[in-house]
Amino acid sequence: MSSQSQSSILWQWLKYSELTRDQAVALFELRQNVFIVEQNCPFPDIDGLDPQATHLLAWEGSQLVAYLRLFDQFAPYQGRASIGRICTHPEHRGGGLGRELVMRGLQQIDDTLAAPETEIGAQLYLQKFYQSFGFVPCSDVYIEDGIDHIHMLRKRP
Repeated sequence: MSSQSQSSILWQWLKYSELTRDQAVALFELRQNVFIVEQNCPFPDIDGLDPQATHLLAWEGSQLVAYLRLFDQFAPYQGRASIGRICTHPEHRGGGLGRELVMRGLQQIDDTLAAPETEIGAQLYLQKFYQSFGFVPCSDVYIEDGIDHIHMLRKRP
């Protein structure tokens, strides 16, 4: 985690059409650096789904330090709400920022959607992390882009 406290983080919920060019570049750069470069996993991150999502961006100054995208009704998950592309900048890990990011995403779902369930496709090594938010496995382990994943479901509290 950087030397600044999490209270210095600016959180923004934006629809894709509301993103400035610089914000869009920052989110694609963070996702690319985490999911493609760091995890050594070439995959089509720009999948055409971003315009359907609402995006949560966490800024420390001008640096994007955490991000996720939220779908009100994600067709591949039987229309359930979903959060995905959850990532934190490597220099900002270990201080609770990722936990706050997921909590804010789930709070947005609970506060603004009538969704009875939220489904995610989680990297298997993060299963316990997501279980701490009430997610339970709902599939067998599967390989996506060369990485073990599992579908997980959370019922509305």
